[in-house]
Parts: sequence; C-alpha cells; structure tokens
Amino acid sequence: MTQFLSNKRAIVTGGTRGIGRAITESLLAASCTVLFCGRSEQAVQATLDELTPKWGAKVLGFPADVSSTEQVEKLFEYGDLKMGGLDILVNNAGIGIFAKMADCAIDDWRRVLDVNLSGAFYCSKQAVPRMIKAGAGYVVHIGSLAGKNPFATGAAYNASKFALNGFAEAMMLDHRNDNIRVTSIMPGSVDTEFNGHDAKSGSNWKIASQDIADMVLAVLRMPERTMVSRIEMRPSKPQKG
Repeated sequence: MTQFLSNKRAIVTGGTRGIGRAITESLLAASCTVLFCGRSEQAVQATLDELTPKWGAKVLGFPADVSSTEQVEKLFEYGDLKMGGLDILVNNAGIGIFAKMADCAIDDWRRVLDVNLSGAFYCSKQAVPRMIKAGAGYVVHIGSLAGKNPFATGAAYNASKFALNGFAEAMMLDHRNDNIRVTSIMPGSVDTEFNGHDAKSGSNWKIASQDIADMVLAVLRMPERTMVSRIEMRPSKPQKG
C-alpha cells in the first residue's frame, strides 16, 4: 500500500477534524503529499501545527469553503503551486442542518446543498482536468447511508446525499475511460463531531473515523483494472431502541 501511494498528491476537503482528519493522516502515513482544507483559517492552522512536526512538507493546509467556486479555484491553484499536480481527491466536506420540511429555512436548504452537493461538483470539476493531464486519478466521495435511506427532519441532508450518489455515478461513467476511477463511500452512524455536536460517550458501537479512512486506502490500492464504485458501511451492532 505504501509503495502504491508513495509520492501521490492528494486533496482532502474538510480535513481539519473527524473523518477528513483521519483520512488526511492515513494518506500521509501511506507516503502521500496531502493538501487539506477547512472553512476556518484558525482550524487549518491548528491542524498544521499538530501535523507538521511529524510530516513536514508532506502536509499542506489551505482555508477554503467548498461552496464557493472562487475559494475552490484558489485551493486547487495552491495545490498546483505546492504539489505540481493532483492524483487523488477526497470530497469529504459536509454539513447537516435538520428540521421538518415545513420548518426548514430556505437559507439552510441552500447551505446544505451548496456544501454537500455543489462543493463536490466544484472540487471535481477542478480535479478532473488535472487528473486527465496526469494520465490517471481517483476521486472518492464521502457520502452517507442517508443517500439511500430517508429519515424525518432530513429533507435537506437526504436530498444532498441522494443527489451526491447520482452525481458520483454519472461522473464515473463520464470519465472512466479517462483512467479516472470514482468511488462513493456511504457510512452510517459515525462516532465523531458533526455540525457542532461532540461525539458522545457510550457511542463506541458506532463506526470510527479511522474505519472510513482505512476504507479509503483500501479502494485506492485496488489494481487499476478494478474500480469499487460504491461501498456501504454500517455499525456491526447498532444500539437497540
């Protein structure tokens, strides 16, 4: 695995905490150079302060809100400057705002779709031409089982994740012959902070962020002749009741 990913160049969105942080660290451990982003400049700098002593110039950070085309363009331009190209994109950035459909504020609806769906599109649109130029690439979308299983108060979140599945599969069909592989990883309950809510004690039945990072590495190390297009991940023993 390390040999396969050695010197690969990766961008991870939402990489300052939770799933994105675990993916960033796992790619670094596999000898990639990794550029991660986060919306908060302070969070990006704090993450760099923690990771740079171990990984040095292999880890890069840049503040960017993926719902902004301008900020996404700057993120990828920074990657060009510092890494000289791109081999792997992990679209992980996401938010959740939950309310009954009738109570869902229009601004909240737009924000969820802008980050979870449009953000993945904006980043993919920047990544694919760079990967075509490099001769190959891999895009991993971190989706959710909410993209196939709707739930009450999830109108905006469900819509964003259902749409992300459709986008990812269409993208895969469009660019598989460009030697670009596309995978969607769809976890269920994850033991991590999400949208400002801390992981709770007694939630060790949930999927760990590292489990998802391990799955990202697993799909990346598949032979080039094989593409894993969609993976569903669930807690083995969900909490009862």
